[in-house]
Amino acid sequence: MSIERALDSLRAKKFVLVHDAKGRENEVDLVISAAAVRPEHVTTMRRDAGGLICVALKSEVADNFGVPYLTDIYRTAMPKFKVLKTAWPDDIPYDERSAFSITVNHRKTFTGVTDVDRALTISELGKLAAEKKNSDLIEEFGREFRTPGHVYLLRAAKGLLAERRGHTELVVALAELAGITPVMCISEMMDARTKRALSGEKAKAYGKKHGIEFLEGSEIAKLTEGLRF
Repeated sequence: MSIERALDSLRAKKFVLVHDAKGRENEVDLVISAAAVRPEHVTTMRRDAGGLICVALKSEVADNFGVPYLTDIYRTAMPKFKVLKTAWPDDIPYDERSAFSITVNHRKTFTGVTDVDRALTISELGKLAAEKKNSDLIEEFGREFRTPGHVYLLRAAKGLLAERRGHTELVVALAELAGITPVMCISEMMDARTKRALSGEKAKAYGKKHGIEFLEGSEIAKLTEGLRF
């Protein structure tokens, strides 16, 4: 099965491709374990994917880090900054809410945006989550990372796919199935010719060329039915 090969790839610190659904964003993301990320992986994501390079966190990990949904920060700041109310994201065409949290750089980075800098930030996020599970890491997170930065954090819904079926939840569920730390690096695949998201067929061709497994979100959802992580 392709999903078994994909899980093996993630365990082996390799990329996989994940398509959410035609009725949703209809996008394919290039995905890898955050702890496995090296500068060459960021180069590949920047060059071959081209979308935002983000790190998806399981909700429990996000709680341990103390990182909120960005919209919760906006709610708190609304009384002072009117624009946050007028620009509220209440019309997202494919979902009810955004998974975005804060942006970060590791404190040992320089500008934070180079492939070397982003790889350090991303891999250290994965390592911190893996080293100290089920504990309050807010102070330690602050010692290691600064905000704002160049790596976008995403909070998965608490109920994962039972609550929301975005790429954030799909890749965190995939990490749980693979038995790896549920902190995943993702980037949307863009098409330089059409100036839109890369089609599923083109993404499959890319995967075949580079030996990267392609998964439909429905495959992940089916395998996680009834499971609680």
